[in-house]
Amino acid sequence: MQPERRRPGAGFTALHLVQPVDGGVARVVLDLVGAQRDAGVRVAVACPVEGPLAAAAARLGAEVHCWRATRDPGPGLIREIGQAARVVRRVRPDLVHAHSAKAGLAGRLAVRGRVPTVFQPHAWSFEAVGGVTGRLAGHWERWAVRWTDRVVCVSDAERRTGERAGIRAPWSVVHNGVDVGRFGSADGPSGPADLTDTTAARAALPPLAALRPDTPVVLCVGRLCRQKGQDILLRAWRQVLLQLPRARLVLVGDGPDAAALRAAAPPSVLFAGAVPDTAPWYRAADLVVLPSRWEGMAVAPLEAMASGRTVVLSDVDGARESLPPGREALCLVPPEDPPALAAALGTLLRDAPLREAIGRQGHQHVLSTYDVRQTARAIADVYREVASVPRPERREPIPQ
Repeated sequence: MQPERRRPGAGFTALHLVQPVDGGVARVVLDLVGAQRDAGVRVAVACPVEGPLAAAAARLGAEVHCWRATRDPGPGLIREIGQAARVVRRVRPDLVHAHSAKAGLAGRLAVRGRVPTVFQPHAWSFEAVGGVTGRLAGHWERWAVRWTDRVVCVSDAERRTGERAGIRAPWSVVHNGVDVGRFGSADGPSGPADLTDTTAARAALPPLAALRPDTPVVLCVGRLCRQKGQDILLRAWRQVLLQLPRARLVLVGDGPDAAALRAAAPPSVLFAGAVPDTAPWYRAADLVVLPSRWEGMAVAPLEAMASGRTVVLSDVDGARESLPPGREALCLVPPEDPPALAAALGTLLRDAPLREAIGRQGHQHVLSTYDVRQTARAIADVYREVASVPRPERREPIPQ
């Protein structure tokens, strides 16, 4: 007889295995941790303790376990798998939720189906690399389905990318969401109208406080790395300056490409580094851009739109789904196309009424469609479905 499976809620234990520990992945995990704790779930988070995730999860009431894992596969993988297995034995979860490629690799090898397992890629690993490595990553994802009770994609486009790669998985699509209370309102009570005024927000941010009120400000929020495409943006930015020489570009975030980007940037580019709260930066901007090379569905554009800001995005997975209907022609550009990106930025920077109209539309779109509470409810439904399925006999024991 199969043991009774506990349902999400009081008495249910969820273990989140996470790497990376910053950026959009960390934001998604923290939103889930908060919602699950509110629902009475016992929540454990296993992740590297360096970075913001571990401390933030502990403040929300999660049990935090140190999992020493790098972002990429390497010689320490066997040790990382063993550590993940020991955390699973210690926590004894009803369900393991592995976030991103590295946690999906180590976690599924550690558990091998013994515990109900949800894998959330947050963008497919095989999109990040080419050649032999990319082919191996695709082969692994096809193989690992045997130890995956559900693959959760953050956009329909991400699911279709997986299907095109030959992954035959039990799918759920659960869009990313944002805390609309945090990003979706200004200091005043009148909602989106307050969000169009950048003056007060700039005055509170020292790098922007000295700018003239009519200075066009473009914001890019994201890890400074190849995926997010800031190098593409810098190539486009020189063309933007030919049209709008007083414009300023602000890069919020840190990462491995920081030094190279600083060396390539003209004086009109400001590097804010990693910040504890991105909300005031969105409100200080006229326009937000994310020129990614690949995504599942980026969180930053949703935050920007919730803040009343128009966004310009590269047409990667999740971008079309995140935009308000009918704005694709103005707000989407082909990936890795600096001239198209420069043209889109210039068009919107020169037309304030159009930009503000799109910003208001995007604000309402995110508030109605991408509220993080909807995301949390959808994930709870996935947990309920997965945890209620009896474990088949082919499941393997967790390695000792």
